[in-house]
Amino acid sequence: MTILYYVPRLLLTLVALITIIAPYIADYNTTHVFNPTWPGHARFHNGQTMSLGVYLGSMTLWKTWSSTSEQDRLWTATVIAAAYYITQGSAYYYPGATAWDPPQDFGVPYVHLYVVVPMLALVGTAHGLEQWRVVGKAGGKEKGG
Repeated sequence: MTILYYVPRLLLTLVALITIIAPYIADYNTTHVFNPTWPGHARFHNGQTMSLGVYLGSMTLWKTWSSTSEQDRLWTATVIAAAYYITQGSAYYYPGATAWDPPQDFGVPYVHLYVVVPMLALVGTAHGLEQWRVVGKAGGKEKGG
């Protein structure tokens, strides 16, 4: 293999590592996450953004260094579709994060999960249905066109 085989992968690896690390350098400090003047909901979205950087950077590393296969398209679509909702669910775990700020009060402590859980269920269902179709097609049987 030539160097041209590795250069794009190394560049993408650099981008992925920056995407993973930089949000924490910039935001996991007293100016953002630990800022006493920030309301909880601002912390929630800041946490989601930092988690999204880790998620997308990790996905970039995975896709950069993994081999492609028949089911590559399915897995790629699945993890991309789930990214926003997984990171939104993780935002509750950041210090001081809340689902809303006064004067709002939905009366439910984890209100975003009413969106996160159904959306991830839809992603999982779509993945399962496509997996079933692809496996059936690979076995010589066309399932569902």
